[in-house]
Amino acid sequence: MKFQILQDNLGNQTGVYVPIEEWNFIKLNYPDLESLDEELPDWEKSLIDSRLATIASQPERLKPISVLLELLKPKI
Repeated sequence: MKFQILQDNLGNQTGVYVPIEEWNFIKLNYPDLESLDEELPDWEKSLIDSRLATIASQPERLKPISVLLELLKPKI
């Protein structure tokens, strides 16, 4: 893919140029891409805030994903 990083006159990165063929390919493979910038509903923000507060107050409850995957493995 041939992306180009756009810069302002001070050299700060301000954007990315994506050729239309490549943008269409990305959209085809990620159909929900254009909805990613939509505002989260309040109930979802509250849920995230609640979970982050729990993690902050009880960090020992946070486990690596490998622990969950091990628990979910079928017992043969």
